[in-house]
Amino acid sequence: MKRLAFMLMLCAGAACAQEGVNVGEASSLRTMVPAEQMEQQAAASYRQLLKQAAAKDALAPDSHPELKRLRAIANRLLPHAVRFNPRAAQWQWEVNLIGARQINAFCMPGGKIAFYTGILNTLKLTDDEVAMIMGHEMAHALREHAREQAAKNTLTGLAANVLGMVFSGSNYSDVANIAINAGHGLAARAFSRSDEREADLVGMELAARGGFDPQAGITLWEKMGNTSKGAPPEFLSTHPANASRIEDIRRHLPDVMPLYLRAKP
Repeated sequence: MKRLAFMLMLCAGAACAQEGVNVGEASSLRTMVPAEQMEQQAAASYRQLLKQAAAKDALAPDSHPELKRLRAIANRLLPHAVRFNPRAAQWQWEVNLIGARQINAFCMPGGKIAFYTGILNTLKLTDDEVAMIMGHEMAHALREHAREQAAKNTLTGLAANVLGMVFSGSNYSDVANIAINAGHGLAARAFSRSDEREADLVGMELAARGGFDPQAGITLWEKMGNTSKGAPPEFLSTHPANASRIEDIRRHLPDVMPLYLRAKP
C-alpha cells in the first residue's frame, strides 16, 4: 500500500494528464462482422432468455431489492461507457436478475446485462465487488470481444476451406484437419487471455469512475478462487482467479485510484 500511496502522490503532482488504464485500440478484426447484426442477434437471444426465466418464475420483478441494487450500480457505470465505445451511447442498456444457483453474470453485445442470484448469494458481494463484475462484463461488450471472436471464427472457416481444397483427395488431408483444429484451439486460448485481461482493466476503470473502490477486485477474485474448489465457477470457466490475475489488478490500481477518489460519494 505504500507503493500505491507514493504513485497517487506522483499522479496528483503531475495532474495525471493521462489517467486510466491503457488497453490500446480494439482489434480491427471485429469490423469483418456488422455490429448492428450482432447486436440484434444478441437482443433476440436476451429476450428469449428472459422469456424462459419468466416462464420458470425465475425473472426478478422490478421491485426486487437486489435488482434495484444492480440497476443503481449500473446507473453509475453507464455514463462512462462511451469512453471505451462511442456506439454505446445508442445502445438500449438493460439489467436483469435471474433466479438460479449459477455463479455467473454477463453482458451481451449491445448492453444486455444479466446477473444470476447465485453469484450474489454465494459470494455475498459488496456493492464495490458487484461493480467490478459488472464493469468486467460491460468491458467485454464495449471492447466488442464477441464480435472479434466471430470474425476470427470466420477467418478460421475460410482457412479450413482453402486448406481443404489444397489437400482434397491427397494423403495429407488428415494432416490439414489436425493443423486447422490445433491452430484454432491455440488462437482461441491466446485471444481469450487477452480479452479477460482487457475486461479486468477496463472494468476497474468503469467501477472507479462510477465511485466504486477498484481494490474490491482483489477481494472479488479471492472469493472466486475460494469458491472454485478445484473446478472454477462458470463465471471463471475460461480463466480461474489466480495470483497473476490479482497481481495484474494490484499493478494497475495507481492508474484508477485517483479516478475513484474524485468520484466516490
